[in-house]
Amino acid sequence: MKKTISILLSLLLISGMFTACGGNNNSSGSAGSQPAPATEAAQQTAQPATEENSAVPEDIYIAVISKGFQHQFWQTVYAGSQDAAAALGISITFEGPASESDISDQVDMLNGALAKNPNAIALAALDTDSVTAQLNSALSAGVPVIGFDSGVPNAPAGSIVSTASTDNYAAGELAAEEMFKEASFNERLSAATADNRAVIAVQSQDATSASILDRTNGFIDKMTELASAVHPGGIEVVGHDVFNKAAEGDVIITIKVTVPPSTSYTDAQNAAQSMLQNTDNLIGYFVSNEASVTGLLAATNDGTDLDREKGTYKDLIAIGFDAGSTQKIAVANKYFYGSVTQDPYMIGYYAVELAYKAIMGEQIDEIVDTGCKFYTSENMEQPDIAQLLYD
Repeated sequence: MKKTISILLSLLLISGMFTACGGNNNSSGSAGSQPAPATEAAQQTAQPATEENSAVPEDIYIAVISKGFQHQFWQTVYAGSQDAAAALGISITFEGPASESDISDQVDMLNGALAKNPNAIALAALDTDSVTAQLNSALSAGVPVIGFDSGVPNAPAGSIVSTASTDNYAAGELAAEEMFKEASFNERLSAATADNRAVIAVQSQDATSASILDRTNGFIDKMTELASAVHPGGIEVVGHDVFNKAAEGDVIITIKVTVPPSTSYTDAQNAAQSMLQNTDNLIGYFVSNEASVTGLLAATNDGTDLDREKGTYKDLIAIGFDAGSTQKIAVANKYFYGSVTQDPYMIGYYAVELAYKAIMGEQIDEIVDTGCKFYTSENMEQPDIAQLLYD
């Protein structure tokens, strides 16, 4: 009898071990994907379910649908969403089409997710019009939808509960602050006079999209504020009607904006070449998006003309936006002083966390800033930065 009881107890212990190892996070993604390490912000934010939160429904399932999956940006978003699911003790799936032009594939994924009756959906829509019917269905069914990355612009009223995205205005401000702090730039700005004006270039691919407008305005406004402390009333903004602003006194610093006629790389290159060749005492250059970065690099022989020791424009302080292989090389080689990167890890983390909070009936902000960071050749290999620098 004692032997029988001993065997039964052993079997129960083995069963308990398998149950504990199994966990309750059934996240899915591509084979071989490894979540990135949690950032400090994520570690502080993560609060796993506890006994005090006894209202947590069992088997919460959130469907996360991105714009893509193969791009490193989305792999990092995926890693953030995985870590959030693990911290909260919930299940997610993460899907995205092979290409960001595969709109119909994303629609199929959204239909498939709805068929599984998720508790919530996180969506980065490729085309809002294509998913309007699905959003209305989710709204009718009481399934909260969280937008992430660029979100779901112009979605049906009430269908998007919150959006996790970059505060692009703040990102533009960050670029201006970092440029202003650079010693040689600050020295040349301070030395400028009404007879020897200094020029700061800003290049953006358009003057219509909200994200580009916010980055451009954020940079212009912050640089105007910082430069005005050195030269009160002496800052003007020229080059484009959307941004133009006259100086209050004698012009000492000109912020010169260029917007190419199209978003093509050729037009971006031509705009950069014109700025470089036709601007005297150009001390800084902010390019607010990947196309503009590519244009400036093409106009400077892949950035070699920006070499800090022997380049044609060796004294020019250039700052970019986002990552990508060519931009990372430019920063590593110090052709660019640095660049601002969005935080795809926190985009994924907050997308899941906000969806969870919506399920729990918590009040959440309409827009949640996922943050951004400035990287240079000195910090770009640090783990908290490196995981954000996608190709």
